Amino acid sequence: MEITAIESVPIRIPLEEPVSFATRTLTYRDHAITYVRTDEGLEGVGYSLGYEGAELIAEAVESLLAPMLEGEDPRDTERLWREMYDGTVQIGRSGLLLRAISTVDIALWDLKAKAADQPLYKLLGGHADEVPSYASGGYYREEKGHEGLREEMRRYVDEGHDVVKMKVGRRSTPEEVDRVAAVRDEIGDDRTLLLDANGAWSTATEAIRACRAFEPYDPYFIEEPVMIDSVEAMTELNRTIPYPVATGELEGPRYDFERLYSDGAADILQPDVTVCGGITEWLKIAHYAAALDVPIAPHYNWNLHASLVGAIENALWVEYFYRDMDVKVFDDVVEEPLVPDEDGQIELPERPGHGVELDEAAVEQFAIPEQ
Repeated sequence: MEITAIESVPIRIPLEEPVSFATRTLTYRDHAITYVRTDEGLEGVGYSLGYEGAELIAEAVESLLAPMLEGEDPRDTERLWREMYDGTVQIGRSGLLLRAISTVDIALWDLKAKAADQPLYKLLGGHADEVPSYASGGYYREEKGHEGLREEMRRYVDEGHDVVKMKVGRRSTPEEVDRVAAVRDEIGDDRTLLLDANGAWSTATEAIRACRAFEPYDPYFIEEPVMIDSVEAMTELNRTIPYPVATGELEGPRYDFERLYSDGAADILQPDVTVCGGITEWLKIAHYAAALDVPIAPHYNWNLHASLVGAIENALWVEYFYRDMDVKVFDDVVEEPLVPDEDGQIELPERPGHGVELDEAAVEQFAIPEQ
């Protein structure tokens, strides 16, 4: 089998109204979608969130990565990953280039599973055929208020979730404590509450003060309390507060995660397969963590991460966003998006490949025109 063509398409899906987390306000979501095609008629698909850089990711795929891979066997995932990574290391190693590699590698694994006529999670190990999810939300919107936040969390509980996550860090600590208290009151004491700050606090001192103020409401973890490069501050916080730091959604390959954990900066790792280098690298991170009994809780992209979580033994949950909350909107271009059942479980797709089939008419509708 040989790769005959690689194409990458940037798309932009508008939000109905702006949405904010601690450090940013968004009006749309953009993604780069990569297709890898072969001489046997099989096609693999991969994608990554662009954060306003989807066009650059797609360009990197077509101009830098495609020439390396055309004519190669798509099933040689280990070798091809190393060629892509080493072939761009002077200008890559993380960020935009690694997202581009991620989209290609995901597509290669999709092809590999299709060629083997197996669902991806079975090909990778088959630890479970359904996986637990948590409902992610608690974003900031104008006029939302505490009652709107309560209604949102009540909806997640009514949908069957025993684990929910909310954003913190955009407002003053007293205001954030009031928000956290409202959510804890709404979901009750027996459910699990996760907090996500998106790097809101600039110093360990600020982060420690805020996280200590949240202690009475029993958070399970605090995600990205400081910016991801502030490893010393994250380490100080992780050693100081009684609940763990979780991080990793913006981290690069295995080397970054090894440093995070060995430095004591995080006790829960959150690799995103569309960011860290694709499935090849995500598995290395997860298996490294398993050797140390470190739990994995991947970021976003439930349609992909469900199959990966179903292939390993040390995962906690898949992060899930309800489409009508208008925060994560990639499901608009997915033919059959995965959804949790009444107990918050996601059943894994049984068709060959990773199971994410795209609505090509929708992709065309949202495609960013060439300039």
